[in-house]
Amino acid sequence: MSGAMQDVDIERLAHVADRAAEAAGEVLMKHFGSATIEYKGVVDLVTNADREAERVIISHIKESFPDHAIVAEESGTAETGHAVRWYIDPIDGTTNYAHGLPIFAVSIGVAVDDEMSVGVVYNPAFNEKYAAVRGSGATLNGKRLDVSRTPELDRSLLATGFPYSVRETRLNNMDHFERFILQAQAVRRLGSAALDLAFVARGSFDGYWEVEVKPWDVAAGLLLVQEAGGRITNMRGEPFTMSAGNILASNDLIHDEMLAVIAKGETGLQG
Repeated sequence: MSGAMQDVDIERLAHVADRAAEAAGEVLMKHFGSATIEYKGVVDLVTNADREAERVIISHIKESFPDHAIVAEESGTAETGHAVRWYIDPIDGTTNYAHGLPIFAVSIGVAVDDEMSVGVVYNPAFNEKYAAVRGSGATLNGKRLDVSRTPELDRSLLATGFPYSVRETRLNNMDHFERFILQAQAVRRLGSAALDLAFVARGSFDGYWEVEVKPWDVAAGLLLVQEAGGRITNMRGEPFTMSAGNILASNDLIHDEMLAVIAKGETGLQG
């Protein structure tokens, strides 16, 4: 364990992340069904609730840890050189949220020395809070989570997503989706990477892959999967890093089968 890790109070980080997620969840529910919508791209949107919830989260962090680094979807990166970095997505699943579909979540991940150490994924619409602390397991509303034991891909329920650039590039995950839909039991597309990973951790999904993911999309969820006994890599099967740009998560038992399917396509395997 590094010196920086030894000096950090992980339980305090977890407590602040938990309180920040709850406060952000209150903001989201206050605006749910009446949020103001703006477009950042052709299909990429943002709401006033995103911005307000992000401000609330950052306020909670800065009150307790004024010198920590923050990477947030809407306000960008506040780098300080500190060993602790917070990854924030105030609404993962903004399109769902804007349409009144209650499949969205606050996602807060905390890395210490570039190792994910705390993760909270909170869906306030269903009052479901997923939490993980490195080495202490993953929970849903306090109940321990474990990944599924499905041993084969053809009996597996998978999840994926598509990038906002889906209309603009052929490297858009359609190739992998076509292969998986024919080889797995079924594939779902929920619209929230954080919840996709949480559902792998709880054993509802057996595997999940996605291209063009951002660090704040997956930071908290990947720790949930790892602490629930699952496996995380990039789509080449290499160790996952925040700069990977793609992710593969599974119950570990079907991971190699998923990698074999992905290897037949080209999306996410460039470079």
